[in-house]
Amino acid sequence: MNRFAILLAGMLAIAAGAARANDYKVGALEIDNPWSRAVPRGATVAAGYMTIKNTGSEPDRLVGGSTPVAGKFEVHEMSMDKGVMKMRPLPEGLEIKPGETVELKPSSFHIMMTGLKQTIQKGKPFKASLTFEKAGPVDVEFTVEGVGATPAPAASAHEHDHHH
Repeated sequence: MNRFAILLAGMLAIAAGAARANDYKVGALEIDNPWSRAVPRGATVAAGYMTIKNTGSEPDRLVGGSTPVAGKFEVHEMSMDKGVMKMRPLPEGLEIKPGETVELKPSSFHIMMTGLKQTIQKGKPFKASLTFEKAGPVDVEFTVEGVGATPAPAASAHEHDHHH
């Protein structure tokens, strides 16, 4: 191979790694695009979102985690009950069945981070550790979008709705 081809191959490998920088794997689980929204200064809570795919043959559960930016890190669910939006923690965690992909997103399943120790700011990612019942812990980094933002994965699902 000439120097140009070697350089090009190296650049492509780096670009491929950068493109997958927000994707993580632990056991049979793939965690894609952990993200959060910026919060106003003085806010004490923030939410985290991501997509989790179980490529294995056994169910697993997201049971919790931790982050240096918050005192508590819990798995929560939002649901409508007789026209009222309710939010509750899932003390047993969130099950991801074999072959299933679960999306943690606004107004649905999400990570609730309370007792914030710092302001979550757009463009300033933060680290966290997710804990799964069987696969164990995995370190991830949450990207931070603007207040009210919806990242690309949710946008592509929205575009899908236009085809109907």
